[in-house]
Amino acid sequence: MASSTSRQRNDPSDGIARPRPMKPGNPLISRAQSEERNHRANGGPLSKLEMPASGLSSGRSTPLPPDAPPSAISLSSARKHIRAQQKHRLFPTIDYAARVSHFDPKSDYRDFRGFFVLFWIGLAIMVITTMLRNIKDTGFPFRVGVWALLTERVWQLALTDLAMIASTTLSLPLHKLFRKSKGWLWWEKGGMPIQSIYQAAWLALWINWPFLLGWNWTAQVFFTLHTMVMLMKMHSYAFYNGHLSTTEHRLSALDDPKNASTAAVVRYPSSSTHLSELNKIKERKAHQDEEDALAQLREDLALELTSPLGSVTYPQNLTLANYADYILCPTLCYELEYPRTERTQYLELFWKVLAVFGCIFLLTITSEEFIVPVLHDASVRLENIHSTSETFLILLETISLLLFPFMVMFLLVFLVIFEYVLGAFAEITCFADRHFYSDWWNSCDWLEFSREWNIPVHHFLRRHVYGASRPYMSRNMSTLITFLLSAFGHELVMGCITKKLRGYGFLGQMMQLPIVALQRSKLVKGKRLFNNIAFWISMILGLSVMCALYVLV
Repeated sequence: MASSTSRQRNDPSDGIARPRPMKPGNPLISRAQSEERNHRANGGPLSKLEMPASGLSSGRSTPLPPDAPPSAISLSSARKHIRAQQKHRLFPTIDYAARVSHFDPKSDYRDFRGFFVLFWIGLAIMVITTMLRNIKDTGFPFRVGVWALLTERVWQLALTDLAMIASTTLSLPLHKLFRKSKGWLWWEKGGMPIQSIYQAAWLALWINWPFLLGWNWTAQVFFTLHTMVMLMKMHSYAFYNGHLSTTEHRLSALDDPKNASTAAVVRYPSSSTHLSELNKIKERKAHQDEEDALAQLREDLALELTSPLGSVTYPQNLTLANYADYILCPTLCYELEYPRTERTQYLELFWKVLAVFGCIFLLTITSEEFIVPVLHDASVRLENIHSTSETFLILLETISLLLFPFMVMFLLVFLVIFEYVLGAFAEITCFADRHFYSDWWNSCDWLEFSREWNIPVHHFLRRHVYGASRPYMSRNMSTLITFLLSAFGHELVMGCITKKLRGYGFLGQMMQLPIVALQRSKLVKGKRLFNNIAFWISMILGLSVMCALYVLV
């Protein structure tokens, strides 16, 4: 009977209009009301919560008596909380508080990915407008001048590059020879000079090879940069393993401590170790007892021969497979073992490879449409000009026209190398440390930029140049040598690309030192916004000036 009655109430076919069922209320209110009804049904006295409200109060904020039981206090608190949530004003209110904007220097907000998306949208607009302009002028969406250079002798470039990479593997048999030798071929005696001579001859051969084959500038750019990368990789592999071979000889010699050296262990500085910490470690060990010092020395030597993750011990790493893996890993500093991810994410790898070709496409469009025509026009005009003032004006005009294109080129080169190429090789090798750059765009001087814009190269220079020279000279001199070597490298790359040795790149690199000294002086130190503006202006202006000078002068 009850079921039939229920069906009749819910059946709209009888023509009787009934009110819509009420929406269930808040469960906390229902529970509070149920508990109050049960309290009254059991004959309990009315509390002040249930007494009529006075004219001065709505009855909802009546305070509890001092002797109210805990259950009543809990119920009152729950009702007040729920009523506060249920209140709705007729006109919406706005919650004001003391807050700063997202771009305020005091803001902790750091997520600006939308501007990264806007950057790509802007480049897409540039490509679309360029295509429409080319269709209007020539009938074709793109110009093919730079595209023809990219595809010229591409197989010859690929085979030469493979031969260059394969020639670095000679460091492995050379090191095995140095390790097994017991005479003058030990690493600390003749091994290091032999390896250095081989690296110098290797660099001279492969730097001159493109000139012998008559390659164009696009092939020179890729091959020269890759040659410098492989030189740093080979140097790190050879010299770090040479250090480990010396450590192994010392550990073996301690089996007979009477004839062995008990000097403190020479630690190779890591990327996170301050060199001053190594000096403090040496001072502490100088005060140890002889037996304790000998035991500590054995432990230090054994620890140096073991990887930081504890899975590989020298000389287990001296295999061709280990060397091939190191060549593919996106790092310039050799270690016995690297942290790895569980597996390769092939979808992520696909997107990174696609992004590499996309960036190359955008780089080609930018150079084809906005750089090459400007340089060609300036070159033609300079041929017919003999006045110094007019030549200077043409150079200034050319530099001004190259400012924005080179800013775009710089950002695209940064993305294609440090985000997509290195990221793709990290996925291939399951290399877990993807920290290839830091927030260099916030740099306030060139030293900060050099540390954060290219972290793999920074680690190499700190470990194999600054760290290697620091025990023998002062901090300022080690910094100067590091900058000199970096400046020579930049000039070598620019000379190979433009086939001109002018010294502009070397001079521009060395000018960073007095600029850094000025930015760290009391006059401007601490003015981060001013220094960041100065950094960006010098960066964008310097790229355009270098290009104009190397190509036109």
